Amino acid sequence: MLLTISTTVRPATDLGFLLHKHPDRVQEFGQSYGVARVLYPEAGEERCTAALMLDVDPIRLVRSRDRSTPDYTLGQYVNDRPYAASSLLAVALADVFRTARTGRCDSRPELAAGPIPLEITLPVLPCKGGPELAHRLFEPLGWRVEATALPLDEEFPEWGDSRYVRLVLRGEVRLADALNQLYVLLPVLDDAKHYWVAPDEVDKLIRAGESWLAAHPDRGLITRRYLGRRWALTRTAFARLAEIGDDVEEDLEPPVEEDPAADLTVEGSTEEGPTTEGSAEGDPATGGTGAPGEVLPASEAPPEGEARAGAARRPLNTLRLEAVLATLEGLGASTVIDLGCGSGRLVGALLERPRFARVAGVDVSAQALALAARRLKLDRMPERRRERLELFQGALTYTDARFAGYDAAVLMEVVEHVDPPRLDALERVVFGAARPGHVIVTTPNAEHNVRYEFLSGMRHPDHRFEWTRAEFRAWAAKVCGEYGYRVEFLPVGDDDPEVGPPTQMALFGLAGASGAPRSTGGSAGAGAGAEEPVSAGGSVSSEGQTGAEGSVSSGGSVGSGGAGRFPSAEGTASSGDAGGGDD
Repeated sequence: MLLTISTTVRPATDLGFLLHKHPDRVQEFGQSYGVARVLYPEAGEERCTAALMLDVDPIRLVRSRDRSTPDYTLGQYVNDRPYAASSLLAVALADVFRTARTGRCDSRPELAAGPIPLEITLPVLPCKGGPELAHRLFEPLGWRVEATALPLDEEFPEWGDSRYVRLVLRGEVRLADALNQLYVLLPVLDDAKHYWVAPDEVDKLIRAGESWLAAHPDRGLITRRYLGRRWALTRTAFARLAEIGDDVEEDLEPPVEEDPAADLTVEGSTEEGPTTEGSAEGDPATGGTGAPGEVLPASEAPPEGEARAGAARRPLNTLRLEAVLATLEGLGASTVIDLGCGSGRLVGALLERPRFARVAGVDVSAQALALAARRLKLDRMPERRRERLELFQGALTYTDARFAGYDAAVLMEVVEHVDPPRLDALERVVFGAARPGHVIVTTPNAEHNVRYEFLSGMRHPDHRFEWTRAEFRAWAAKVCGEYGYRVEFLPVGDDDPEVGPPTQMALFGLAGASGAPRSTGGSAGAGAGAEEPVSAGGSVSSEGQTGAEGSVSSGGSVGSGGAGRFPSAEGTASSGDAGGGDD
């Protein structure tokens, strides 16, 4: 099987630096099922092409299969694996171009960091879903796609098309992103893997898809196919994707519409024959959560009770966004700045509400701002809405006059991406220099991580830390003591009685700041409600009432209008103690 990667960036031979493979040599890399070779059919200043050729030994492939694989038919010997690009090629690509996939290139760091003109060709690619699916998966990633169905037999055109396509991708894409996209999408298009799908496949998927998967409109289809439709792994991957910042636009559960191949099967049957077990996930009457018309084997379907619960579940990133919006509206803020806006999901939601007269988004990443501009359709935005918006690049650890002058600032899933030694600088910039009337901070609750079945380590590879509830409150109390703010806490998501909510939110307010929060209507998620206010200082009162100056109240109703209290949501109550009890 063959994969070629071409570029016209000048000098084009710099492709060798990016791939870490010299154009003057043919290099071989042994695989358990054959040999992968990298060579350059052309290498000039104007155009350079690298070819990955995988020579599969069918006998070695069979011998490398797990002994527990229950396949004793001729199919394990007579198949298309040696000839058509599939998970075999994806695994070889990951091995051969391991360093290139990380985006590291000490010789050409600027070239590795940005998009370059690329043309990628796969002469024979299994594609369950046809050329249309190839367009669906690659075009949202910025590729111009040429997918041509290959006939079953050129001499007998009446036989129709095969399930194979010739795929050509053209576009300006970062090489590391292109390689990671191929690594994930080759087995997705084939809808098969040559090896057992184990729990560590979730980590592989999240690492390879970190920069693009969460925003892909068909991420549900991609995730399910990549993980072999194993429900437990798919559910874990959805939860992990929902934790990648605030850049997920639509719900990840239920998964989005399944591939067109499902429409080609007759009712009650699949390509392999009649279905005899499983249930249609997409049927709302049965509480299903899958794609319309898809039938899962009983071994892959979620337990009945779990399926019903999953139908009502809403992604954490959606609950988080709604909680922040409801809090901002409750404060009566009219000018808001999103500090660390990413691809602009919160900014877009604020612009949809005319009550917010001035909205700003700032991020240190120029690429994130470009994504935000594209998501917000900045080039086609009506003039009146455009006048309310400002997007600009900036670092939250350096004083910037543009951060000041807003009723409220939002740090949604941002602080955990800052190195701990730099947190003091962020605090000075936001709470000391910009000094908005209110600051909303959300961050993961590290205690809740035990509820993610296959999560090892932190929720995102870029997190520098994740706080427990006690650690978050200690940090908030320090900020209040240094900069004259008061704070209250709200849970976001299901408030687990043992480990608390998945996300914790703090609402800071300057002493005397106008704008008392009104009822949030429970938009922060199940069990959400305002918690105890914290004033400057740090002593703790556990008597269910406001203590002396500089105390934390751990009980009683919130928003009762007591003298000196930081106003909070009406009719809600706190239930935990200041030391990190139940949120």
